[in-house]
Amino acid sequence: MNSITEKSSITLHFELSLNDGQIIDSTFDKAPAQFNYGDGSLLPSFEEMLLGLEPGQEATFNMSPENAFGMRNPNNIQNMPRSQFSIDIEEGMIVSFADVGKNELPGVISNIGENEVEVDFNHPLSGRDLVFRVQVIAVGVIE
Repeated sequence: MNSITEKSSITLHFELSLNDGQIIDSTFDKAPAQFNYGDGSLLPSFEEMLLGLEPGQEATFNMSPENAFGMRNPNNIQNMPRSQFSIDIEEGMIVSFADVGKNELPGVISNIGENEVEVDFNHPLSGRDLVFRVQVIAVGVIE
């Protein structure tokens, strides 16, 4: 039986949840995920956890912020003039901003003041301990 290596194509079910059990994302109730190891579908630290697993195996991994989406960075919280927003905004709303390279950069409206709006550009899961559960369905070899 093939075990997962850095040259594997992988089919699996996964679930990503918070420590309190709140599910962030899961494929257990739909089609499984299919990807090639190293193709960027998963964070490298999540992929490393899969090495050596075989079809039929299930595993659960506790992921610290450092091994998941990183720690929260206070420098990623920006205050912007409220006049810059031409749409109705509310706290918790995700707004897309164009950065210098014309890429889209999502930010979460974290506080709305009279004249300023605080926007958090940290990944929403940064600073969180996560639980990564997998069920390996198939492992192939990338040619």
